[in-house]
Amino acid sequence: MSGKTLSEIRDAIDAVDQELQRLINERAALAKAVAEIKLAEAAKTGAAPVFYRPEREAQVLERVMARNSGPLPNAEVGRLFREIMSSCLALEQPLAVGYLGPIGTFTELATLKHFGHAVVARPLTTIADVFREVEAETIEYGVVPIENSTEGMVTHTLECFSESLVVICGEVEMRIHQALMGRSGTALSDVTEVYSHQQSLSQCRQWLDANVPHAARHTASSNAEAARLVANAPESVVWAAVGGERAADAYGLEVLANRIEDQPGQHHPILSHWSPAH
Repeated sequence: MSGKTLSEIRDAIDAVDQELQRLINERAALAKAVAEIKLAEAAKTGAAPVFYRPEREAQVLERVMARNSGPLPNAEVGRLFREIMSSCLALEQPLAVGYLGPIGTFTELATLKHFGHAVVARPLTTIADVFREVEAETIEYGVVPIENSTEGMVTHTLECFSESLVVICGEVEMRIHQALMGRSGTALSDVTEVYSHQQSLSQCRQWLDANVPHAARHTASSNAEAARLVANAPESVVWAAVGGERAADAYGLEVLANRIEDQPGQHHPILSHWSPAH
């Protein structure tokens, strides 16, 4: 588009946006048509209609990224299409997905990454609770952590699987970035206590030793719970929490330092969804 004026380029962007909006709504209308066909077929057979097909979504995303020619990277294009598919699926039937809460955990991020923001995401207290709700069919799918690249397998998840009839449908791998968060204006030198899940404290041990060696460390049931404790701490104390930036947003904290994990390339495999065996 060399030689075009700024005004001409903006007009071209507006035209593209208008066409994108038309095509997205056209896709949504087709999704509704699919739902009507599935409902009609289910009425004939007496079987419950299946609206969410993870293998179908995986195929769509693979084709999207295979034909991507940039300049947006594959991961970003895939994320955009994931949200489009999530919104279209919600027109068929909003998915209820349970995850290991509370709000602000990496498991919540995995839920939104895999299913998109149009799902009904329900934070649950324990891994066992997620299994229980899936088995009771009060939610369609559940999301639980399965492995951490630094701390190994999540034994509680494995124990629940050994006692359950649920079937694993897929997995999502999260790249984990930890942050130190506290109330606005907190100086590192003033922090007296740091709260987080034991795994996160272990993942950031060297950074904490170097930057807040004077602060006592305390374990919490989750990073999000640690953020909540810090947000609700008395004004007379200066506490900080370790966790993802989502936890800082959820509990109104300020990120004091970002990417403090000792191994920046670490991953966190999470069972993205699973359902009861029938």
